[in-house]
Amino acid sequence: DFSGYIRRASSWEAPDHPRENINWEDADFFCKKRGTRLPTEAEWEYAARGPSGLNYPWGNNFSIFKVVFLANSSKPVGSKPGNASWIGAFDLSGNVWEWVNDWHRKYSPVAQVNPQGPESGTYRVVRGGSWHDNKTIAMRAVTRDSWTRPLESHSYVGFRCAMSYTP
Repeated sequence: DFSGYIRRASSWEAPDHPRENINWEDADFFCKKRGTRLPTEAEWEYAARGPSGLNYPWGNNFSIFKVVFLANSSKPVGSKPGNASWIGAFDLSGNVWEWVNDWHRKYSPVAQVNPQGPESGTYRVVRGGSWHDNKTIAMRAVTRDSWTRPLESHSYVGFRCAMSYTP
């Protein structure tokens, strides 16, 4: 049982809030202990944008009513009606930035299907924007200009786990 571990390693206290204030290594460890993993950056973006390539998980227009933004802390997951993505994932835009598996690098200008990140680097990518941000551009599902060192933790950075699917 590692439920106590995640509570000690982060400021997460409420069962309905995102796991936050956790570094990349602890988030990766948590997912692996559950038999899951952190999503790749490409997987995260596809979950947020969908096959239509939306700007936000809910569509192409920003709505302050659909995102935890300009707040003083995170809010319960799914607390903003209508912000679920096409696959039913809540808060892919806002609430907390989310760690992904990839090391940061510039995107290739060549179109790719499910690109994998580099094998090493200095910074890990975070996606999705957070309650702490004050610019709507950070909420766009396509925005990828945020990264941090894997051993740093912030009250506005969390994670979600992903599972591989084999039909």
